[in-house]
Amino acid sequence: MTRLGQQLIRSAKEAVAIARGEADPATYRVYVPADIDVKAIRKRLGMTQQRFADAFAFPIQTLRDWEQGRSRPDSSARAYLMVIARAPAAVQEALHDAGAKIARRA
Repeated sequence: MTRLGQQLIRSAKEAVAIARGEADPATYRVYVPADIDVKAIRKRLGMTQQRFADAFAFPIQTLRDWEQGRSRPDSSARAYLMVIARAPAAVQEALHDAGAKIARRA
């Protein structure tokens, strides 16, 4: 078997172990893409730039710069954007809950 074939089989076995909850979380590797289409994420959510920026705590000018290609999100922002793309309601709920806790302390 080729080296690629062996890697594919090993990867498939790891995926099954993760899905079953049998894998050690310490061995997981996080994948953050080198590039991410911020505008596509925002459009898929049906949000204006201002609403997206407000909902997910981005400075509006930063969002505009990303969308217009003047700058790129760093790796943490790309990871955050991936979570937003997959679970926007959960992100908004977490941010809302965090804001409510802070307001109660004040």
